[in-house]
Amino acid sequence: MKFTRVLSLLALARHCQACGDHDDQKEWTKEELAELEARWGFEWSFNGIGTFAHLDHIKCLTNPQEQYDIAIIGAPFDTAVSFRPGARFGPRAIRQASARQTSFRGFNPRANINPYQNWAKIIDCGDIPITPFDNNVAREQMTQAFKALGRGRPLSSLSKGKPKIITLGGDHSLALPALRSLNEIYGKPVRVLHFDAHLDTWDPAAYPSHWGSTHFNHGSMFWMANQEGLLSNASTGQSVHAGLRTRLSGKDWTDNESDTAQNWVRFTADDIDDIGTQGIVDGIMAVLGTEDPVYLSVDIDVLDPAFAPGTGTPEPGGWTTREFIRILRGIEDLNIVGADVVEVSPAYQGQGEETALAAAQVVYEMISSIVKKGLADMAQDQSDVGAKDEL
Repeated sequence: MKFTRVLSLLALARHCQACGDHDDQKEWTKEELAELEARWGFEWSFNGIGTFAHLDHIKCLTNPQEQYDIAIIGAPFDTAVSFRPGARFGPRAIRQASARQTSFRGFNPRANINPYQNWAKIIDCGDIPITPFDNNVAREQMTQAFKALGRGRPLSSLSKGKPKIITLGGDHSLALPALRSLNEIYGKPVRVLHFDAHLDTWDPAAYPSHWGSTHFNHGSMFWMANQEGLLSNASTGQSVHAGLRTRLSGKDWTDNESDTAQNWVRFTADDIDDIGTQGIVDGIMAVLGTEDPVYLSVDIDVLDPAFAPGTGTPEPGGWTTREFIRILRGIEDLNIVGADVVEVSPAYQGQGEETALAAAQVVYEMISSIVKKGLADMAQDQSDVGAKDEL
């Protein structure tokens, strides 16, 4: 805290008699409210209600008039997992781990901005109330919630009429409802950048004895999205997996062949040893470009279990937290229209909360890139207008 702020607080402590003696029947003036805010509005990293990065908390689903450019929403759902459950507690853990992020001390040196004190109004919309008893009902609850949130009214013109929703998972199956909502809101399929140890494009027909009649789980949601025409893979362009290192299945049928048929490009975790983080970045950008809308989906198990043990399906041999953050910083020019960070299962992490801390940092990097991209788009628009005027 700056020395001048300390002096200001001391002065307010001595001279706030008017605040304490205020007549309850009298209207508060803007000056008096500003004085109260200056005195009591600041939060240290270790105090306050557990919202993401101490952002204002509004239950957006019950307050549809609320305006926002970027919304953080929790999806505490984990009954579509195939191994260890517990990701329903992920949103709470990620918010707790984000406590050291504050608007006062939120400057991002790599992006050269403080995303919390810039053009975007960013709020924490709380959690979607999702049933843990029926996955079909849960899927519909998430779909309707994402559609409602995506139809929200942005505050800034830099949002170009559509807010960005960043989801704290929850298991990875939530990506299907999110993609359904984006398809409705944007009126067209989108591309996906998928960071994960696993493909998540598995055809349920290949696992009938294991999965029964259900198709909806955290390993098949991108296959379902492709079947529903939610991905632009079949028409205008490919989507990307990065960080892969899962075991594959099938003597007469292979996961990679099915994935290729769905028009995905794959970067394995081992690729980083040959081409480095910049090579991964260049490969992703070469496929996705900067114009098409992209949904950014991050399964925390893209990190090695040494850095993110608190997840449902850990796979040894993954990227370090530093490597992954470097890659995220290299893709800031993507046209991100929505994002998620999923599969944080805090029951399996260490006492230092390393998995949730990594997830909170990932969200911070996402927000920074979205805000910076908005500024870059504005500068480009102004440049285009200037060029037309010269003509």
